Amino acid sequence: MSRMTPFSSPLMLGFDSVEKTLERIAKGGDGYPPYNIERIRKDASLDRDRDCDAGDLIRITLAVAGFLPEDLEVTVEENQLLIRGRQSEEDGGREYLHRGIAARQFQKCFLLADGMRVIGAQLKNGLLLIDLAKPEPERIVRRIEIAVNE
Repeated sequence: MSRMTPFSSPLMLGFDSVEKTLERIAKGGDGYPPYNIERIRKDASLDRDRDCDAGDLIRITLAVAGFLPEDLEVTVEENQLLIRGRQSEEDGGREYLHRGIAARQFQKCFLLADGMRVIGAQLKNGLLLIDLAKPEPERIVRRIEIAVNE
């Protein structure tokens, strides 16, 4: 018996790589660190949005309390936004009676649609804010001529 997937429709052509990427992301569903994703209006909410010709602005906020800027890495590889965090192993001679603040490494991966770009990132009050620009889609209608072979 073959497996039915949302992309197995004969009307959806060329989506094999999207299906594989979605399966890989679904398997890596670790909830650490917690994060929010929000849509931001293009008014005074961002100082740098005046230079941006995007339709929508999206902000990813990760709770990274205890991480320093040098402990975090934000990269874009092809169409994936990768956020990595690794704290230094130094405890400074501390002896914990209870340790409830997580101090572990993490990696978060977000799949970006074509044309999306990262505007910038900032660390503020234990939150890592990553701003993305989502461009307005172009509405292109193209007529395809039909050749007649006689």
